[in-house]
Amino acid sequence: MTAQHGTATDGDIRIVGARENNLKDVSLTIPRNRITVFTGLSGSGKSSLAFGTVAVEAQRQLYATFNWFIRNQLPRYGRPHVTAIENLTAPVVVDQKPVGGNARSTVGTMTDLLSTVRVLFSRCATPALAPGGYSFNDPQGMCPGCEGLGQMRQVDVDRVLDRTRSLDEGAIRLPTHKVGGIDWQQYANSGHFDTAKRLSEYTEDEWRMLLYGSGGTVTVHSANTSTTLKYEGVVARFARTSLKRDLSTLSERARGNIEQFITLGTCTDCGGSRLGPDALASTIDGRTIADYSAMEISELVRVLGTIEDPVGSRIAADLREALGRVEAIGLAYLSLDRPTGSLSGGEAQRLKMVRHLSSSLTGMTYIFDEPSTGLHPKDVGRLGELMRALRDRGNTLIVVEHDPDVIAMADHVVDLGPKAGPLGGEIVFTGAYEGLRDADTVTGAALRRRGSVKEQVRRPTGKLSVEGADLHNLRNVTVAFPTGVLTAVTGVAGSGKSSLVTGAFRDAHPNAVFVDQAPVRASARSTPVSYLEAMDPIRKLFAKANKVSAGLFSFNSSGACGECQGRGEIVTDVAYMDPVRLRCEACQGRRFHDEVLAHRVRGASIADVLEMTAGDAAGFFTEPDIASRIGRLVDVGLSYLALGRSLSSLSGGERQRLKLASHLDRSEGVYVLDEPTTGLHMADVDGLVALMDRLVEQGNTVIVVEHNLDVVRQADWVVDLGPGGGRHGGEVVFTGTPRELLDEPRSATGEHLRRYCAT
Repeated sequence: MTAQHGTATDGDIRIVGARENNLKDVSLTIPRNRITVFTGLSGSGKSSLAFGTVAVEAQRQLYATFNWFIRNQLPRYGRPHVTAIENLTAPVVVDQKPVGGNARSTVGTMTDLLSTVRVLFSRCATPALAPGGYSFNDPQGMCPGCEGLGQMRQVDVDRVLDRTRSLDEGAIRLPTHKVGGIDWQQYANSGHFDTAKRLSEYTEDEWRMLLYGSGGTVTVHSANTSTTLKYEGVVARFARTSLKRDLSTLSERARGNIEQFITLGTCTDCGGSRLGPDALASTIDGRTIADYSAMEISELVRVLGTIEDPVGSRIAADLREALGRVEAIGLAYLSLDRPTGSLSGGEAQRLKMVRHLSSSLTGMTYIFDEPSTGLHPKDVGRLGELMRALRDRGNTLIVVEHDPDVIAMADHVVDLGPKAGPLGGEIVFTGAYEGLRDADTVTGAALRRRGSVKEQVRRPTGKLSVEGADLHNLRNVTVAFPTGVLTAVTGVAGSGKSSLVTGAFRDAHPNAVFVDQAPVRASARSTPVSYLEAMDPIRKLFAKANKVSAGLFSFNSSGACGECQGRGEIVTDVAYMDPVRLRCEACQGRRFHDEVLAHRVRGASIADVLEMTAGDAAGFFTEPDIASRIGRLVDVGLSYLALGRSLSSLSGGERQRLKLASHLDRSEGVYVLDEPTTGLHMADVDGLVALMDRLVEQGNTVIVVEHNLDVVRQADWVVDLGPGGGRHGGEVVFTGTPRELLDEPRSATGEHLRRYCAT
């Protein structure tokens, strides 16, 4: 290990014998009131040390100080695998987990800034209402038409019903109304319709009865019972059960089954403001609270400065100070009415920081998970100012990062490695940033490396156009994306990249494969090998080789250990105590009972296979179907990942690359990737670019939304948006090759690319 040890001071966090996940009995000191950055390859153990060890133990001990009732409402953490941790302080964990929320959640509600705006209007508006009268989540204030959602859903009759068919031929397209099913029988058995008659031949009365009719009863039959139901028209029933439902709470499949039959538009009653007529009639200097919410934060700060009312000016001053903190983290282009579901991972994480920036608490430990995610190089400097401000108040910062500019801000660096997975889990360097640049580690070598822009670019085979895009801040944008090449879409945060690519481009070209940063939808027992649908062929291979049932080789079925039900551990959960997790002694943590483990293929049991890394497993399996699926993990830089690892333990970047791996079986298709370098070490970026190049060489088109300059410089084509964020963006400021981008004076990306290539 290369190390530069300073003198430990009283109060420094001391970790002894950390063994969480792949950590190999790690001991280190984290200096108090300093910024410490953890670096290393993806899977080297950074998160296991920062979050799985320090954050978990700090939260566990903090929660233990509360009474049992409060503790029962909080997340529960088991004791991490570590010999000792000394001098922990109260933690503030700012991770990349989705901010959550539903269709009613906005930037204003998430940050609680909208509450202050409502108080301001209740004091200063004319005519004034109670604060609840300005809330779209309160019956007093919400629009009665859309119930505070701002949008009106309508049933698309032409999608629900095929008028060229009869009921017998499946004229009702709803998935729940299969011919012969109970829902279908409500109409076929009603006596109102000739089931062999095409809907186009219905009389006006028959059509109205089918769509909106009511009255009377219908008897329907299942395999064993008969039931009498009230008659209700197809569209009327679907509208009642689905139109005003919060679809964000449903699974992706269930939501899709409903959304395909719904058209969604702005509520005509409130104009999308979500508010009722009384709230929209109440103004301050001619502006409603809806006007305040729709302004970009930078504009709202200016407007608040014009309030002269003695009471209101004090509230406005406090609000301006809070909004200024949102500006300071590079989000001045957002508005308070922006739905949280439309935020990128980086935007959501930075908004989480806002609630902590006004705190006067000291002696805290802030733990950040890649705070540069979603930030253009131009914006990283602001992030550094915020982190230094938190440090200077007397707080300790622990930051997991790959961005070289963020690493350079560190007072102290801890580099893990030397590689990833089983080959990682060790500290290979501790000390100052300058020492890391000279260190013989993968991170040190990556920091010293510089590259040039791609000179020999591919020739496009065609184009995919987006015309007149005006989503969010896009200003009637028309752009052609060349096919058969690698295109990088760049621009500062808020410039319109996601609106263009994952919004307008998705609408224009819905058949493209979109690999975004949404969470992987899987069960608590899902693993990388099951997500890639390789587990079934592996089970069949074991079953055929041993002449037994394939179900034996599933820890969710007959092969599971009877003691732990296939979990590999025994969890004892008592209401006011930490859950106690012990390795299952019956199966030694391997999830299967002994009979299953006795069956082998090439000397390995099914448990041995699940413990293999993707790299090892790709060499172990000779069967093409299995080897090709597992090989995709290697292709996306996840060779260190164990096949049986829980998906819930993966980082955001690992989950996104896993999603990409699941789509690597297409040719002559279009791949759209949203910041795939998230969570990726600098040394791994070249591997990702090589994968994207390979996809292009196979006949695909690849479009990647990225800030990473190593990706931008190696693209064939660049589409740069800007020139700024929010209302200062939304334009295409450049299209061309990376070489041509170096000469574009209006491009912030070009400016930083010139600096990067010249260093």
